[in-house]
Amino acid sequence: MDADTADILAAIGPRLRALRRARGLTLTSLGELAGLSISVLSRLETGHRHPTLDLLIPLARAYEVSLDRLIGAPETGDPRVHLEPQRLIAGGVAVPLTQHPGRVQVFKHVLGPREPALVTHRGHAWIYVLAGTLRLILGAEEHEVDPGEIVEFDAATPHWFGPADGLSVEILHLFGPEGERPVARDLFSHP
Repeated sequence: MDADTADILAAIGPRLRALRRARGLTLTSLGELAGLSISVLSRLETGHRHPTLDLLIPLARAYEVSLDRLIGAPETGDPRVHLEPQRLIAGGVAVPLTQHPGRVQVFKHVLGPREPALVTHRGHAWIYVLAGTLRLILGAEEHEVDPGEIVEFDAATPHWFGPADGLSVEILHLFGPEGERPVARDLFSHP
């Protein structure tokens, strides 16, 4: 084994311990989440057991992070993310910007003209208009949303959105499962 690989492997245990402590978890509670024994977790964190995929995958799931974050994998040299657009049945194109099932999902949508058809589902939605004007029907209300404006709503409310005119509208669409909402933090203090 080369020195770089040995260094990467040696750093995994301390990284696992730091992540567990940052999350406020005990070995017992993490073991229950990941389905691993306290002994195995302790030996991983102290470097007395080599990290293997069958141990790291359940930990990545328990922490809801990528394996790269657990491993501290070296950069591959190409930081580009290759997104794959998907055609929507209702018309338009969506590009998934995140891929974390069960957490907030982010899409870039380009929507062309289409007929309104109200839908409902579980979760919470946020829409940021990038270009064009968005027509949002939310229950009995109708809104026009311009570039730079944001709307948010409970997806259990009957809703539909698309272009307000015969052109297209470009949006960022965030969808949170089970009513999950983003937390807005004020980055600047106000006197």
